[in-house]
Amino acid sequence: MTTLEADPFRFEREGRSRATLAAIAAVWSGLIAAIVLVDAALWLMAFLALFTLPALWDLFRNPKSGLSFTDQHLKWFTGRREAALLWGEIDRVRLDTRLDFSVRATAVLHSGQKIRLPFECTPPDKILEAALNARGVQTERHHFSLIG
Repeated sequence: MTTLEADPFRFEREGRSRATLAAIAAVWSGLIAAIVLVDAALWLMAFLALFTLPALWDLFRNPKSGLSFTDQHLKWFTGRREAALLWGEIDRVRLDTRLDFSVRATAVLHSGQKIRLPFECTPPDKILEAALNARGVQTERHHFSLIG
C-alpha cells in the first residue's frame, strides 16, 4: 500500500430496481399467458409464481447496500449486516469472473484468510478495480474459474 490519501470512494445501491420489476412482470405475464392461452393448470402456475416472492419482497423492502473507503478501512454494508477491514490487513483483492459473467470480489488478507465481499454491495468490477488501484491496493483477476 502506497497512497492512503486517495480521494474517498463511496458506492451505494438500492434493492428496488427496474431490472427486478421487469423480470417479475415478464414471469407473471408468461404465467398468465400460459393460463389463458394453453389452459395451464392454475395450481402449477401458482406454484411457479411462488419463486418470485423473494424478488417481490426485495421490491417492497428496498434494502440498501454499499461499499466505501475511509482513510483506515474498507467498509461495506448490505441490509442489516455490515463489516470493515483495515487497509493494513489487506494483501490484495481478487476479482473472479464467474461463468454467468458476474464478478465476485474477495479480500485476501496478509494472514492468507479470504473474505468474500457480498455481491450486492460491490460496484461494477472496473470501477472497483480503478478505485482500489488508486488507493494503492493490488488487484488480481481470475476469469471463469470454477473453484476459488
